Amino acid sequence: MARIGKATDKEYLEHWERYRQSFRDATPVDLNETTPQRMKRVARLEADPEEWFRYYFPNYCTAPAAGFHKAATRRLLSHPEWFEVRAWSRELAKSARSMMECIYLALTGKVKNVLMVSNSLDNAVNLLLPFKSCFEANQRITQDYGRQEDIGHWQAEKFTCRCGCSFRAIGWGQSPRGTRNNEKRPDFILIDDFDTDEECRNEDTMKNKINWLEQALIPTRSISNPTRILVNGNVIHDNCAVKYVGENIADKFDIVNIRDKDGRSSWPEKNTEADIDRVLSVISYESAQKEYFNNPMDGGDTFRTLTDGKVPPLSRCAVVIYADPATSNKDVSSGSYKAVGVIALHERTYHIAKVRLDTMSTAHFVGALFDLYQWATDRKAEDVKVFIENNSLQNPFFEQVIMPAIRAEGDARHVLLPVIPDTRDKKDKYTRIEGLLEPLNRAGLLSFNTAESDNPDMKRLKAQFKGFSRKQRRMDGPDMVEGGVYLLRQRADAEAATGFYTVKRNNKHRL
Repeated sequence: MARIGKATDKEYLEHWERYRQSFRDATPVDLNETTPQRMKRVARLEADPEEWFRYYFPNYCTAPAAGFHKAATRRLLSHPEWFEVRAWSRELAKSARSMMECIYLALTGKVKNVLMVSNSLDNAVNLLLPFKSCFEANQRITQDYGRQEDIGHWQAEKFTCRCGCSFRAIGWGQSPRGTRNNEKRPDFILIDDFDTDEECRNEDTMKNKINWLEQALIPTRSISNPTRILVNGNVIHDNCAVKYVGENIADKFDIVNIRDKDGRSSWPEKNTEADIDRVLSVISYESAQKEYFNNPMDGGDTFRTLTDGKVPPLSRCAVVIYADPATSNKDVSSGSYKAVGVIALHERTYHIAKVRLDTMSTAHFVGALFDLYQWATDRKAEDVKVFIENNSLQNPFFEQVIMPAIRAEGDARHVLLPVIPDTRDKKDKYTRIEGLLEPLNRAGLLSFNTAESDNPDMKRLKAQFKGFSRKQRRMDGPDMVEGGVYLLRQRADAEAATGFYTVKRNNKHRL
């Protein structure tokens, strides 16, 4: 068995035997079945790909398929000429699903030349290994479609099945020219695990990789015969091939996160809410966004460094509480975050003293308003007002949902919260945040409370600042800080314009 790559022959053989044994154990057959019975069963299974997958791949189909799985398969199988990018989160079976689809198309005679493409030849060979092992050891495929192993054309990086379909592993940069199966050019190009973190950080490397895809790989296909091209991956960086191909070339860019837009598991039959919570609790916020929500946060280009510092006594600061109530009543969501922050101005420095930043229900959000107000007043902050963003889009939610909840919570706590709606007509979010906060941050005049450095909410806020860019979708925390800093600056400018200023001594205002 020829083997090219970084893994040793022993390691490869161990993986190969494990896959083979897994297929043998999972696919027992009925030796008493007659030929007419078998033919009838096979025809029934081929007419229903989902049932076909469950029968021939019970070791992979351990949970019922989700709606997005079935829809993706229908698109791929029903369009001989098709280009799709599946940016599915980890644990959503994108590689397993595409393997089952590819083998189905091969055994039913719909594709004849498959290329498995990855970031290196070694990785492409490893990704092709389950295919090869399946053809060798899946007893149900052998019973229904015959023995597929073709001695003499059966190597790790290239093999041809007796059904007439060839498979070849190709790594980035390798010449894909001449990848014919007799007269057949590639009619299924499967690209998996193509991006790497290190390469994405190098713009020139990524340009070369994309050029290779467009100029060397894709032209191996026939012009006159239809070809399926499928890309599996995640959006791990703003400068990654998956994102570029999905947005600029593909017929379909299918983005599926571990949780859907309503904050529920995208595949609840397999991944429960408790399971997801457990995994996300032991990794950083940035890692979770990158691996499970297609939202990389290491591409920030605005706030390259952040300043941590000690917050002066709030009795000596001008203090506001600012809140951004994203219009959602979910405690868990992949959408916008709600944000509440205590922002303090002392001399020329704006201190982010305390923050709540997370996906929150309305009750959670309102509770955070009262908690932070209590936190600030306990520390002798004076004349604290609570500003809540209330632009034209948010107004119905503010009046009909937020304010009744605040009144109810105030009655329960016996606290009158000094709420003021911020009706400022806000322009482009990136421009506002970058224009106001970047110069302050660069000058060291925007400071994050050192005492809160271990607080998960503060960690999320700093992660959003570090990942901040024009392309970034998550700006809820920086947007909240911009609102608070803007109001404090307005207050300072107004005091300066009147010729009066406030100095705090012995916790009392003196003009």
